[in-house]
Amino acid sequence: MKKCSNCFLPETHETISFDKKGVCNICSGIEFRDTKIDFLKKKEELDQLIKKYKGKYDYDCIVPFSGGKDSTWTLYYLIKEYNLKPLVVRFDHGFLRPNLEKNVKKCQRKLGFDMITFTPNWKIVQKLMLRSFLDKGDFCWHCHTGIFSYPMWISIEKKIPLIFWGEKSSEYTSYYSYDEVEEVDEKRFNRFINLGITADDMFLRLNGKIDKRELKPYTYPEISQLREIKSKSVCLGSYIKWNPKENSKIIEKELGWTGDEVENVPPEYKYEKIECYMQGVRDYIKFIKRGYSRPSHLSAIDLRNKVISKEKAQENIKLFEGKKPESLKIFLDFIG
Repeated sequence: MKKCSNCFLPETHETISFDKKGVCNICSGIEFRDTKIDFLKKKEELDQLIKKYKGKYDYDCIVPFSGGKDSTWTLYYLIKEYNLKPLVVRFDHGFLRPNLEKNVKKCQRKLGFDMITFTPNWKIVQKLMLRSFLDKGDFCWHCHTGIFSYPMWISIEKKIPLIFWGEKSSEYTSYYSYDEVEEVDEKRFNRFINLGITADDMFLRLNGKIDKRELKPYTYPEISQLREIKSKSVCLGSYIKWNPKENSKIIEKELGWTGDEVENVPPEYKYEKIECYMQGVRDYIKFIKRGYSRPSHLSAIDLRNKVISKEKAQENIKLFEGKKPESLKIFLDFIG
């Protein structure tokens, strides 16, 4: 299997391609980020964007929030840097870890913010998980679509036009280039989030056996509804340089946020994917499908940022990838 000569990501990684030297396009994008983008200028653009919305609505913005490192950093940065009043919106996918809940409480007490948590119908979630697992080899359709669509419905309901997400997808893929502000819109949702299955598609795949209203939380709002509130949905990572390792250290220090042990993830990455206790299963399925999983992904990030040796990256990949997780039994029981 062909791999990037710089970061070791294989040819089965989504959107990947290689130049004549065997370097992948994601590495080239990060090099562009580090050498061509003026983040001081980008920060000025962010200043102007926030000035346009701050103080003009019941809430200055919405921050979709899982409690993981990226959404926690986004929330921390916007409150500390700009003194914003955000409405924090969390989609409960059904597998939140106990330590994550403790982190969320710490953040609430340290930062101070209003939060809405939505928990969807578990019986519907079971059906969605099984269907997407059988059709796509990925049981997380309900999670990813819910996380990215439900906050949009809240923005319409509460008439809050500005929404801040975390890092750009360009950090990890090439669906978008790093020289553009990445709008988090329906085009991105269909390209990057929903496995190529819209809520209408899912209704048909389930043979109409559920009430179509049950799929609204996973449906992206009509563009006319978003235009009516003058919706602006962007990645914070379009304006500030993203560094998950350093961001994690800051929220650990300032908020008491703590990492967790995640199946088949090297211990030095304890800040990674602590939201879901099914993460080990998802990585295992990915390994079966594509021949690599999260240790390769994490090593690739560190190799691009030049904070790990190639020898250490190869060691982590060898030691932690492809192992059958204990949580597989739990997953199989959940989906029946």
